[in-house]
Amino acid sequence: MAKVSIYNIEGKVIGDMDINDNIFNVEINEHLLHKAVVTNLANKRQGTQKQKTRAEVRGGGRKPWKQKGTGHARQGSIRAPQWKGGGVVFAATPRDYSLDMNKKEKRIALKSALTNCVKDNNFIVVDAIKFDEIKTKKFKAVLDNLKLEKAVVVLDSNDKNVIYSARNIENVKTAGVNELNVYDILKYEKMLVTKDAVKNIEEVYA
Repeated sequence: MAKVSIYNIEGKVIGDMDINDNIFNVEINEHLLHKAVVTNLANKRQGTQKQKTRAEVRGGGRKPWKQKGTGHARQGSIRAPQWKGGGVVFAATPRDYSLDMNKKEKRIALKSALTNCVKDNNFIVVDAIKFDEIKTKKFKAVLDNLKLEKAVVVLDSNDKNVIYSARNIENVKTAGVNELNVYDILKYEKMLVTKDAVKNIEEVYA
């Protein structure tokens, strides 16, 4: 098994721990990493665009003038696309952009992202992050001690003091073990993970 150092919130090494090779040392599947990122971005798209066709625009039920004898081109409705206020020819309609990956693909992609993070020395384990109050300054101090500027912080519990202390810091995102995704791991590059969160990851994804 590979080993990683364990830091305290002052940025000092206080020990090390073994991490599961079946999660943190697998063959990196670049295709599934790419697919996971594309799927994540596609699922964020709302697809709520809407324009009206000539059938949906209000009015235009009467023929504006008779077919022949006026000198004008023949017209059937004042809501045809060539008229001001008419419908759009190829109107945009609500669309579902969502994509999907099966469970096996998601698991392989996540393990590949975690492995890549460990191999690039971007996987930082801290013994615990606990605050007795909500204080952004305290969380910023932890990041400064660990020399982190942009990171996804993986917590083992839903500690509101920690989550609320981090939410106003630019380029920092907190997540639970069940919220981990490939896009965030690759986007933020650095991962700050509590020791208990590492154990939870190994239990969930082993």
